[in-house]
Amino acid sequence: EIMVRKAHDKGIRILMDVVLNHTGPVTEKDPVWPAEWVITEPKCTFENYETTTACTLVENLPDIRTAVDTPVDLPDTLLAKWKEEGRLSMELDELQLFFDRTGYPRAPRFYIIKWLTDYVNDLGIDGFRVDTVKHADEKAWAELYKEASYAFDNWKKKHQDRVLDDTPFYMVGEVYNYGISGGREFDFGDKKVDYFAHGFNSLINFELKTDAQKSYEQIFKKYNSLLHSKLKGASVINYLTSHDDGSPFDKERKKPFYSANVLLLTPGTSQVYYGDETARDLTVEGTVGDATLRSFMNWNELDSLNTREVLSHWQKLGKFRNRHPAIGAGRHKRLAKKPYVFSRTYTDGDYKDKVVVGLDLPKGKKSLWVKGFFGDGTQLYDTYSETTVEVKKGSVTLDNPYSVALLELAK
Repeated sequence: EIMVRKAHDKGIRILMDVVLNHTGPVTEKDPVWPAEWVITEPKCTFENYETTTACTLVENLPDIRTAVDTPVDLPDTLLAKWKEEGRLSMELDELQLFFDRTGYPRAPRFYIIKWLTDYVNDLGIDGFRVDTVKHADEKAWAELYKEASYAFDNWKKKHQDRVLDDTPFYMVGEVYNYGISGGREFDFGDKKVDYFAHGFNSLINFELKTDAQKSYEQIFKKYNSLLHSKLKGASVINYLTSHDDGSPFDKERKKPFYSANVLLLTPGTSQVYYGDETARDLTVEGTVGDATLRSFMNWNELDSLNTREVLSHWQKLGKFRNRHPAIGAGRHKRLAKKPYVFSRTYTDGDYKDKVVVGLDLPKGKKSLWVKGFFGDGTQLYDTYSETTVEVKKGSVTLDNPYSVALLELAK
């Protein structure tokens, strides 16, 4: 609760990673749940919809029966735990109120939905990052979103002095291997599912790490087109490195400046994985599996000039992106091919945001073409070099050692 409050005080929203299709591996302390709650076989083979959803993700990870509506009783081990902790009566009363209010059957998924949304109701969590989405029946996600939204609204009513704004509850899903090119649907081979129609505002996009091999304009144009056509009203979260993707872009961290440009300037939402901004090593000798992706943060390298320059670049782009919704949600248009200059425009009712960005610019004196976007006489501020310039004859001139320009209207 303290973490959420401190984050909200700084305008930071909190997403919680949640799972609905399993409760963790079987151990001596955590025995397998009753058969009416879970299945323990077969293991998923990922050939079609059934062999992805009606199965266990890996060995020793019992899968919750998310597709059934048959009422089940609570496991004796859980009841014993609550009794030992002195909260049996409270937990049972809360469940009674939940099922009375919603009218849901006491099926496995609804118990878990109640427990997950308690975090929203009690703490004011702003959203869920849902794990292993395609391993549960999709209707369960719509139900989770409905109850999380109810809990979020309830928390806001109880804590009106702590509400950031009227932004609704947010839910993003990890549908493994979903790519933005698929639009609203994920293809299981024998069935396509529109997860955006089942509670998700956004899905994690596994495609940018491959698209990053293309030119800036190819990437930006593609994402702009898809987000304003097939995915209109929805979005994706882009990443270049991740905790469970063994094939990240630039694993050797040879292109930290380019990575920042691609990740933070591509339309859509950006996920910065810890250490992206400091070129944290992803090739740790002796590691097994994805452990190399989860190495210690390279705090000890922050004193080096090289790392400080990388961090400064990420910070400048990150702050600019944070200040301008046009970067992630606006419409993209190339203004000049060489040097490469583009604009982004975002409009929402009376609110309008306009920016111009230049990449791969020559160091020293350079001219950026902005004609047709910013008129002559307009005062612009380059946040990268912290310089104010005026539009003259359709362009602005900068003289600095940087290859990037981030132009906004001067205040």
